[in-house]
Amino acid sequence: MSRFSLFSWWKKRARPPHVIQYTRHGCHSCDEAWTLLERYQRRYGFRLEAVDVDGDPALAALHGNWVPVVTVNGKVRFRGRVNEVLLKRVLDASS
Repeated sequence: MSRFSLFSWWKKRARPPHVIQYTRHGCHSCDEAWTLLERYQRRYGFRLEAVDVDGDPALAALHGNWVPVVTVNGKVRFRGRVNEVLLKRVLDASS
């Protein structure tokens, strides 16, 4: 394996995925999704952030009817419900 390939592999592995859950207060599905994401965060070590859509009218208009919305590295991966099997696949591919 060349130095460049080895460095590229290390650089990719050095950055953990960034996961954002767009949520709102009182959302039972959001609470369930957050619990699942926290469990996988311990396993994969990704950065996890929650954003309340009700704090921003633009986010409320974009995601308000579909929360929880989960993005991984900026790409929407789940709307309304987080599928655990697909979450694992996405994290395996992103890690």
